[in-house]
Amino acid sequence: QVQLVESGGGLVQAGGSLRLSCAASGSITYINVMGWYRQAPGKQRELVATITNGDRINYADSVKGRFTISRDNAKNTVYLQMNSLKPEDTAVYYCGVISPVARYWGQGTQVTVSS
Repeated sequence: QVQLVESGGGLVQAGGSLRLSCAASGSITYINVMGWYRQAPGKQRELVATITNGDRINYADSVKGRFTISRDNAKNTVYLQMNSLKPEDTAVYYCGVISPVARYWGQGTQVTVSS
C-alpha cells in the first residue's frame, strides 16, 4: 500500500508564499512522475506542476514564474514553492504520483489566499 502525506497548506494573504510538501511511502519502489494538482470549488481538478524522475518539469500557464516544483528522490518527496499567491490560487491541492503500475493521490491540503 502506498501513502502520500501532504503538508504546508494554510491561509495566506495575496502576495504571500507557501511551501507544500508531499512524501510518498509504502510499497512503492520506483516513481516516474510526481506532481501537484488543485481543485477549486465547482471546478475540475487541474494540473499545477509535474516533475519527472529525470527532472523534466511542466507548469500550468497560470503559475509559471510564481511556483517552483522540486523533488528529493532519496526521500520520495516532492515540494511546491508558491510565491506571489493570488486569490484565484485558492483550492485544495493534491499530490499525485505515477509509478510504472499505478497512480496515487494524496488526501489534499487546503490553500486559501485572501485578498
